[in-house]
Amino acid sequence: MTIEEISKTLQSKRVGIAGCGGLGSNCAVALARTGLHSLLLVDYDVVTVDNLSRQYYFLDQVGIKKVNALRENILRINPGLNIVVSDCKLESADVPLLFSGCDVVVEAFDLADQKMMLIETMLEFLPHIPVVSGNGMAGWGRTNILSSQKIDNLYICGDGISEVGPGMPPLAPRVGIVAHMQANTVLEILLNS
Repeated sequence: MTIEEISKTLQSKRVGIAGCGGLGSNCAVALARTGLHSLLLVDYDVVTVDNLSRQYYFLDQVGIKKVNALRENILRINPGLNIVVSDCKLESADVPLLFSGCDVVVEAFDLADQKMMLIETMLEFLPHIPVVSGNGMAGWGRTNILSSQKIDNLYICGDGISEVGPGMPPLAPRVGIVAHMQANTVLEILLNS
């Protein structure tokens, strides 16, 4: 596929991203650089100083809603991208309404209960839409154990075991690798559909 063919295919696609932290912000930026036409960004949080170590934000954006800051950053990369933002704490009732128009949904939450809620709701109400999830990216090194796997319409990127904890912080390199694995998986789905 040529870059022109890729761009033409992506012009008709929309990707939803649930969570605009380390995974979601970096995945969104990677997708914006591919020529994707439309993004839906969903998050309720604001940028904090602690976020700057691994998320695609800047010091002057501290205190701004993540969806608005990320939209601003992405439009500096790709001004033609159609970006819709939803500043809300996602509940299961919101999922079908928000993501029904998406071709793929990226799960990029920090907490296991949020991840589970999104995945279960998508599989129940929107089973035809692929979900690309991140699981196991804490710490550093061990890049060789990061992988992606497919289970029906669910794609999981990460190592599946390295959860964030006191001795395993979420650091930019591994978080970024998994976010880019998610973006790459999204492209694989969109370009092969």
